[in-house]
Amino acid sequence: MYKIPIGDIVEILISWLTTNFTSFFDGIKSILLTVINTFAWIFNGIPFYITILIFALIAWKFANKGTGIFAIVGLLVIQSMGLWRETMQTLALVITATFIALIIGIPLGIWMSRNDKLNNIMRPVLDFMQTMPAFVYLIPAVYFFDLGQVPGAVATVIFAMPPVVRLTSLGIRQVPEDVIEASHSFGATSSQLLFKVQIPLALPTILAGLNQTIMLSLSMVVISAMIGAGGLGNVVLRGITQMRIGEGFEGGLAVVILAMLLDRITQGLGQQKRKIKQ
Repeated sequence: MYKIPIGDIVEILISWLTTNFTSFFDGIKSILLTVINTFAWIFNGIPFYITILIFALIAWKFANKGTGIFAIVGLLVIQSMGLWRETMQTLALVITATFIALIIGIPLGIWMSRNDKLNNIMRPVLDFMQTMPAFVYLIPAVYFFDLGQVPGAVATVIFAMPPVVRLTSLGIRQVPEDVIEASHSFGATSSQLLFKVQIPLALPTILAGLNQTIMLSLSMVVISAMIGAGGLGNVVLRGITQMRIGEGFEGGLAVVILAMLLDRITQGLGQQKRKIKQ
C-alpha cells in the first residue's frame, strides 16, 4: 500500500518556515523571553514571606479560609524543600503561557460562538491540538526557538489553549435567547450585547476554561523541562534521569501544591461569578 509521506511533508514545511521566517521567530522569542524573565524577576525579587502572604490573601478572598491556610502551609513546605526559586520560575512560565492563551483563545471563542462555519472548522482543529501527545509539540518549538523557556512556553500555549476557546464559545452560545431578544428590544448594539450581556453571563463558563488552561499549562511546563525550560520540571527530570528518588518526589510535590492552589483559586473565582449570575 502506498505510504502517504506526511512526516516528510511536515519536515519540509518546518524547514521552510525556519529558513524564511527566522527574524519573525527571533522577535517572538525576544518578546516572550522578556515577559517570562520579568515575571520571574518579580516573583523572585519579592521576599518569599510576602509572596506567601499575598497568595494566602488571594486564596482566602476568592476561595475560602481553608484554601488560605493551605496556601501558607503549602508554600512554606516548598520553601523548606529549597525549591522556591524553581517554583517561581514555573509560575512565571505558567502565567505567561496562560496569559497568551487567553489573549488568543477568548477572542477566537467569541468569534466561534458567532460564526457556525468557523465553529465547524475549528472544532476538529481544537480536537487535534488537545489530543496530540504533548511531547510532539516540543519538536517544532525547538526548531523555531532553540532550547530554553521560550519553546516551552509556545508548546504550552498550543497544548493548553483549547479549553478556554471551547468554553468561551459554549458559554456565549448558552446565553438564553429571551435575554438576547430583550437586549435587542431595548436597542442594544452588537458590541453592547456582547460586552454587557453575553460575556458577563458566560463568565463562569469562561473561568472554568481558564481553570483547565492553567492545569494543562502546569502539566506541559513539567514536560517542557526536557528542552531546557527549567523550573520544577527540571527538578523532576533530574530525579528521573539520575535516579534521585527523593529529589524527584520533592519536585513533584511542589508541582502538586502549586497546581492545587491555582485550581482552588480559579474554581473559587468561578463559583463567585456563578452566584452573582444567579
